[in-house]
Amino acid sequence: MAIEEGDRLPAVDLVDLDGKTFRLDSLAGAPLVLYFYPKDDTAGCTREAQDFSAFKAQFDARGVAILGVSRDNTIKHQKFVNKYDLTIPLATDPDGKVLEAFGAWVEKSMYGKKYMGIDRSTFLFDADGRLVRAWRKVRVPGHVIEVLEAAKDIGAA
Repeated sequence: MAIEEGDRLPAVDLVDLDGKTFRLDSLAGAPLVLYFYPKDDTAGCTREAQDFSAFKAQFDARGVAILGVSRDNTIKHQKFVNKYDLTIPLATDPDGKVLEAFGAWVEKSMYGKKYMGIDRSTFLFDADGRLVRAWRKVRVPGHVIEVLEAAKDIGAA
């Protein structure tokens, strides 16, 4: 069952850019934007990461952390960060457990072929680690501004 509004950050593991494992629920204590994206260095994913990076200072001013997650490994993440001068942290979900906990690992279809993949989605948590809002099947243009506006409503600084 996927996470729903009011649920807490799940106690699942991610891997940071340094290859260190950390528990997602350890990020409670400050508001958090957690977003899932399909693949590093593809058009939509690059635009989304660049948009979050461009508005990072405004999220920071509200006390809101940002974390981008995909299944790409840490080496691909680091190349992605370096290539586009990204300023937001990225993490990897090597076994897909985080994606499953959020209902972001879904069946997709392209040219009649079905496959499993990541549903571009974003989740906004309050400082207590409770889900305030979820966006699924995200369209990138304008999305980051919408998330920033929603972050104003969670009582962040």
